[in-house]
Amino acid sequence: MGRGTAFAKQEYSDRRRRLAAELERDAVAVLAGRIHTGAFDIFRQNNEFFYLCGVDAPQSYLLIQGQTGESTIYLPGRDAKMERSEGLMMNADEPDAAQLQTGVEQVRHYNQLANDLSGCNLIYTPLAPGEGQQMCRDTVGHGREANRLDPWDGSPSREEAFLVGLQDNSCDAEMRDLLPHLDRLRGCKSGAEVEVMRVAGKLAAAAVKAAIQSTAIGLYEYQLAAVAEYIFRVNGAQGGAYRPIVASGSNIWNAHYYRNNEVLCDGNLVLMDYAPDYSYYTSDIGRMWPVNGLYSPWQRELYGYIVEYHKVLLGLIRPGRMALEVEEEAAALMRPVAEDTDWSNPSFRRAALNTLEFHGHLSHGVGMAVHDVWNYREEALRPGVVFALDPQMWVQEEQLYFRVEDTVVVTETGCENLTSEVPLELDEIETLMGEVGLLQKLPPMMPK
Repeated sequence: MGRGTAFAKQEYSDRRRRLAAELERDAVAVLAGRIHTGAFDIFRQNNEFFYLCGVDAPQSYLLIQGQTGESTIYLPGRDAKMERSEGLMMNADEPDAAQLQTGVEQVRHYNQLANDLSGCNLIYTPLAPGEGQQMCRDTVGHGREANRLDPWDGSPSREEAFLVGLQDNSCDAEMRDLLPHLDRLRGCKSGAEVEVMRVAGKLAAAAVKAAIQSTAIGLYEYQLAAVAEYIFRVNGAQGGAYRPIVASGSNIWNAHYYRNNEVLCDGNLVLMDYAPDYSYYTSDIGRMWPVNGLYSPWQRELYGYIVEYHKVLLGLIRPGRMALEVEEEAAALMRPVAEDTDWSNPSFRRAALNTLEFHGHLSHGVGMAVHDVWNYREEALRPGVVFALDPQMWVQEEQLYFRVEDTVVVTETGCENLTSEVPLELDEIETLMGEVGLLQKLPPMMPK
């Protein structure tokens, strides 16, 4: 029947009712789930669909009535051949399983959706491509635009094709974008969501710790990513929520470097950013450490400064404050540090001061996607808002980039760091590097 869900059906029912309350009484919301890819992959539903019902079966549809929230799941019929090959699948011929998991009022065959939409005058549906595996709305949008510019492509997304089908079936109905309403709900996490994100944060932290312990001169960046992947999967995650960033040396300058094919060299730093896809939720994390186990003096200057900045920001986050207000207060507190430090290079001092002017240290939201959909910076922080705390510094002259990142959730009195189990302090990182790592216990089989 699929991997199941971390939430009780009441959680999904509450989400649907809250969404329906924002819609007109004569309106409906309709969403299409993802389809079979035809590959021997593990099916993963799109985030928008899963958020509202928890169904991870392909070729599924969801209809929600405005105001009431009464909902119907549409599924294909039973496929006995596929069941013999792959096991039980959620289907319209056995509706009890779908109702038990989702709390919907009705389960129907997907051939009936068109008839149920006839006569609707106002239909809300997502008007942007959905977030699938290792996808975020911003990156998917960029990819779709690249495809449109390709004279040999231009194929529609699942959501675009579904919209055309809706327009053909309900030609007199007005179509509106559901995403502004859905994104607002996703922007503030429930207690149940925070619990799942605590697990995702622990796994992200455990993975980075294991990578730190395994680091050694002569290994490859991808081998540290493999250590993290092991931690994710052995603990029930569906791999990574995004491609691993394991950048060493000059690769660090490219903030989203992903090739991970360089050898770890003496004297270089490693920047790692990788988090799991756990029950459709993720985290975000970033740490930097020395390949040889000891930070050099100049590395301590720069990375130590950004770690101190990070700690100051953590102490200022609380409900009722704007993100920009937090950043400005932190900058005021860090200015004496930047000005009074005896920097070994004038460019380091300039970079430290420039960092005080940068607005974005309280970075993107985090949730089902690592770049979550709601821009929390436009309103006062409130309990349940989850985001990446990610102070960054660029030394342009030397093309050096430093950052340290954690995922935090705003609480009633301040914030909780969901990825705190990886040390921040440089001395603690060095101590951690002295421990025996997974790659030393289970060394690679193939010669380099």
